[in-house]
Parts: sequence; C-alpha cells; structure tokens
Amino acid sequence: MSSTTSTQRALADMARGAGRWLASWWRVLHLAMLLLALAVSPSSYSAENRRVLLQRTYLATVPALLPFTVLTTLISLVLIRIVLVTAVSYGLSQYALEMVVRVLVLELIPLTAALFAALRSTIPNAAEIGVLRLREGWGAGTRIGVGPLGREVLPRVAAGVFCALMLAAVSCVVTLVVAYLSVYGFTSSGFASYTHTVGHVFNPGVSLIFALKILFFGITVALMPIAAVLEETTRPGLRTSAELQGLVRMFLVIVLIEAASLVGNYY
Repeated sequence: MSSTTSTQRALADMARGAGRWLASWWRVLHLAMLLLALAVSPSSYSAENRRVLLQRTYLATVPALLPFTVLTTLISLVLIRIVLVTAVSYGLSQYALEMVVRVLVLELIPLTAALFAALRSTIPNAAEIGVLRLREGWGAGTRIGVGPLGREVLPRVAAGVFCALMLAAVSCVVTLVVAYLSVYGFTSSGFASYTHTVGHVFNPGVSLIFALKILFFGITVALMPIAAVLEETTRPGLRTSAELQGLVRMFLVIVLIEAASLVGNYY
C-alpha cells in the first residue's frame, strides 16, 4: 500500500513538474508573440520610443563592438595559424582555408557573438527590467496608453538582437580578411582562388542556415533572460530560481539551434 502511494506521489510530482515546465515555455512564447505584435505596431514608434530604442541599441552595441572584434581577431589569428601549420604537416594544405571558414565563420564566431552579447548586454538589461518591475510605477504606463512592454522591454530586446547580429557580422568579415592575409599575404593574386573557396562554402543553403542561426541566436539571448525576470513569482527564492531556469533555457535553445544548423549544413 505504501509502495503504491509513493509511486502515485512520484507520478504526481512528475506531472506537476512537467506542467510547470510547459507553463514556463508557454510564457516565453507568449512574451515573444506580444513583443512581435508591438514591433510591427506603428504606435510603438513614437518620437520618444524611437529615441529610447536608438539609445538602447547604441549602449548595447557600440561599447561591445570594438573589444569583441579585437578579441575574435586575436583568437582567429591563433586558430588560423594552428590549422594552417597542421594542414601543411599532413599534406592537406588545399583544405586548410575551407576548414578555417567552416570552423570559425560558420560555427564558432556566431556562437561566441551570441554569448558575448548575452553577458555584455542582454543579461544586464534583464536585471534592469527586474529592478523596474519591483517599482510601484511598473504598470502605470498602461493607464496612459504606453505599456511597460513597449516602453521598457521592447527596446532592450531589440537592442540585444541587434547587438548579437552586429557582433557576428563584423567579426565574420574581419575573420575572413584575416584568413586571406594569413594564407596569401598582402597581395591580390589569391583573391580569385579565395573567393571561389568562400563561395563554395557559402552556397545558398548554407548561407540561409547561417543567417537564420545568427538571427535565432540573437532572439534567444535577448528574449530568454528578460522572460525569466518577468516570471510571476512573489518569493525571492522562487524569483532567483526562475532567473536561473531562464539562463538554462537560453543555453538549451542555443545548443538546439547549433545542433539544427549542423544537421542542416552537413547532413
């Protein structure tokens, strides 16, 4: 009898856990749909909102752009040198450049840009939203027609997405330039061969997957931390747990996006 009761309790706990898990994902999806509706609504782009959006985008992107570009350039130089030397030692120098483009530009830089944007921009923005939500005036804007989602959340999410996209785009271009200089030096004689190799890697299918991956990375790192702090909790312990679960969900979605892109590119 006790064994049956314990089994029933365990099943009930599992059902409640699954229900909470599904409810948390539903809240994330619901928030994403609300923000998408606000993003396409002309009323979200009043003069004041445009000023806030531009300010948030500048603060999220510009201070992070130069440090991240320098960091990725230095790391790219080291990795490119390692790949070139290794390829030459094994007699595979003809594949070295393609390997550099696939490993660095297609895979590592978009992932690193998303994580850097999360640490530098979106997680601090989520913390700001958490502080603002505790204030008494969080919902006051709704009574005058400007909701807190449009006034505070949407600019931060949009800025986080733009930050991740810009970091990835600039760093990929710089890495491609560094790869060319590392292989051919300061000469234009290898430009035709180089563009042929890059074009072979970035065929239409791979280019589409690459663009979608960067976009979804940006949406994930911008949305998930803020969705976590908007969880309807009342006790501090539960709020902290919700924030940690939000970060776990963010990393889980990033891993799934990366896995899907690998499947799409190589299978």
